[in-house]
Amino acid sequence: MRLIDVEAFLKFDAGKAVSDAQLLVEFNGPKLAKAAYAILSHCWEEFKDEVHYTEMQNLTKMDIAARDEIRRRSGYRKICQSCMQAHLDRLCWLWVDTCCIDNRSSAELSEAINSMYVWYANSDSCYAFLHDIDTNALPTEPDNNIFKFNGRPKWFSRGWTLQELIAPEDVHFFNRNWKYMTSKQDSAYSLSVITRIPVGVLQKGLSWSYPYPSVAQIMAWAADRTTTREEDRAYSLLGLFGVHMPMLYGEGRHAFLRLQLEVIRIIDDQSIFAWGWTREAGSASGFLANDPSHFRDCSDVVRIAPTTSHLHGYFPTEQISGLISGEEQFQTFSVTNRGIQIWLPLKREGCCGDSEFFSAILACCVAGGTNPITITMEQFGTTCARYFGPLPVVENQTVSVDYKPVLLPYRTNINLNIRGPSSKRVSNFARKYHAQR
Repeated sequence: MRLIDVEAFLKFDAGKAVSDAQLLVEFNGPKLAKAAYAILSHCWEEFKDEVHYTEMQNLTKMDIAARDEIRRRSGYRKICQSCMQAHLDRLCWLWVDTCCIDNRSSAELSEAINSMYVWYANSDSCYAFLHDIDTNALPTEPDNNIFKFNGRPKWFSRGWTLQELIAPEDVHFFNRNWKYMTSKQDSAYSLSVITRIPVGVLQKGLSWSYPYPSVAQIMAWAADRTTTREEDRAYSLLGLFGVHMPMLYGEGRHAFLRLQLEVIRIIDDQSIFAWGWTREAGSASGFLANDPSHFRDCSDVVRIAPTTSHLHGYFPTEQISGLISGEEQFQTFSVTNRGIQIWLPLKREGCCGDSEFFSAILACCVAGGTNPITITMEQFGTTCARYFGPLPVVENQTVSVDYKPVLLPYRTNINLNIRGPSSKRVSNFARKYHAQR
């Protein structure tokens, strides 16, 4: 981790630094563990307006004209104001992503992205700079006349700032004039309204919140956030799930698929399949979402302990006792080259032509409720797909329930190497339904 020497930078800004002054210092291992530092959370502006690693490294050695050009940048003012605030807070070190990461090195960038949640969590103070607010308080209501991003300040619309809000214990908000507005602790209820993140998570952090948020809930917090690079919609969520994976810029939406597969490998939370559970039409050939926005309807979806206790009402009482021995299977699902192998309680709903329809009962429910969330599977031959919408009405069909292993495909039929409109699979039933109209 590379940190800005606050005192050295302020001396440079005051014109008192010597030409060989070192503004950036490397910290690793025990040295980093002992370092008390502040950290900046902000929205990047145009690339030319920020101060980058090589410029910060050579700032004290530049000629006067080059220095003055950098001083006029808005990115320089952010660093300077952050250093001033860190000095007031008696912190000697500051981390700013624009100039503390050497983006020319893919290895360093990958390390930084995989470590960023921890870096924010370990900071002594986080300064959230809201560049588009003039007032001294957070806006309580959305205002589309002032803010272009869902009626909220841009900081609340960015993918990276989600973890930057949750990870640090102390987050302090500043307006565009660097006037203090409030803190995360003091405005937890207002921030919860804006972000849909539970107050307990904001006040105590992910590790200490109870109940621990489900995978679907965390995805829902990111549903309306955006990033400049498509891959960063996934990479910005790594720390929130405690997973690590290499950065492969150019992979597009495949990054979000990789993220979900990594989550499945370490977390037995079936809410990851609950995305789009309120949708009323359509189909999908894969059981994993293409994008965090597909979890928009999951902010209240909580995990149920994966035991047989939530199956009452779906299975006859005599069948429940027979499932108890399968609880270990119910808590385990694995990724294979053909799909996700998982045991699920399935309720047969009917058939239409070559397709059979099942309600898969997931170990998750809406907060405050007791009924598990179900998703509809369409099975034709050995292949199954996700189905949204009304089920076909079939007369004289015996409704049965069963608990069995299924293989859920996770790849869609979208060519991930080609950018353009997403091709959507139309289910057998949907084709026949439209043909009959």
